[in-house]
Amino acid sequence: MALSAGPGLFFCFAALVLLVFATVSAPIWESISFLNTNIGGREIHFGVFGYTGSARHLGYPIDQLNTRNGLFNSTVIHNLTYVLVLHPIAAGFAFIAVIFGLCGAASHRVGTIIMSVAALLATIITLVVWVIDMVLFGITRNKLRDQGYPAQYGNANWLVLGAFIALLLGTCTSFFGIFGSYRKRTNRY
Repeated sequence: MALSAGPGLFFCFAALVLLVFATVSAPIWESISFLNTNIGGREIHFGVFGYTGSARHLGYPIDQLNTRNGLFNSTVIHNLTYVLVLHPIAAGFAFIAVIFGLCGAASHRVGTIIMSVAALLATIITLVVWVIDMVLFGITRNKLRDQGYPAQYGNANWLVLGAFIALLLGTCTSFFGIFGSYRKRTNRY
């Protein structure tokens, strides 16, 4: 067993779990959301595939919320919700990194090399999607607050940030793990 791949494998697995949790956010799992608000006495949680009470699909229209002035007429905001598909894509690359990390841990240097590349791609995608999350839900939060509705970031934003940090550590440790010892040891008697 090659212990060089172990730390990278651990961090990539942790990031995979965090990204899967963020992906199944509201309306699938109401406890995890990117933005929480209360409109007309109705608690609304925003997630990757919609918000509380909406159909589950990619690219949901935020402008259908019953706000005072119909805040969200922007096609840019609506189109940014399509980009949230990067959450499951980043989770997919983290999964690939974990699978090849297991190969690397089984004493194959090639597995660790592919884990490093997949972790790097997942890191880049996760950074991009985290920035988009903060912009999209930050604009939405500010517009809701301007109209007097309480709105605050949900826990999914911080799950994605944690996944980014774990993937960054996983990329670095798996890269350095490439140079570890992968020789099979023989017993000399």
